[in-house]
Amino acid sequence: MYSLSQQVLRTDASGMPLEWIDFREAVRIYYLGQVAYACGRTLYEIHGGYNAITGKRSVLEINSIIATHGDSHALAKARAHYVPPLNNPALFARDARLCLYCGEQFPTRLLSRDHIVPLSKGGTDSWTNVVTACKRCNNHKAGRIPEDAGLELLAVPFTPTHAEYIYLQGKRVLADQMEFLLAHFPRHSPLHARLRQARVN
Repeated sequence: MYSLSQQVLRTDASGMPLEWIDFREAVRIYYLGQVAYACGRTLYEIHGGYNAITGKRSVLEINSIIATHGDSHALAKARAHYVPPLNNPALFARDARLCLYCGEQFPTRLLSRDHIVPLSKGGTDSWTNVVTACKRCNNHKAGRIPEDAGLELLAVPFTPTHAEYIYLQGKRVLADQMEFLLAHFPRHSPLHARLRQARVN
């Protein structure tokens, strides 16, 4: 069994990823009868009270992926125009903790958010204008565009889809959850290559 800190992937009834939830929220969803089906491995067993008649204790098995009932049509429509909020943890995960200037992989504490076109030159704080950079490359680039600093951008930044952003927010994504999410990534998503590269490193 896994630690109770392990996140559960919640989807809608059609299987579209929605969010990460903790075990308390998973239990609440089961209790309210909102589970359409569950798949993936069993993460943990939650033991409840004892039945006064049978004397048996209730046990609830929580799977790594839980599909819930709801209005999936409205959610799909909203996701079509979805732009996820930009934050450093998701950005660093998008770029597989690689500095997109020198190509080296670094621990989070040595990474920074770099604006390809600096804010001082009219650049925006948006997914398509930011990349992960090690602090050394970021300091060297300073307030210049990459070409003026003698740097070459190794990959084109992109805005994650809803499913990609769900993956990027995961704290510890299990293999079955990863496989499920990958099936919802666009076929030509740069994350496919970056995840392969990260596994090699």
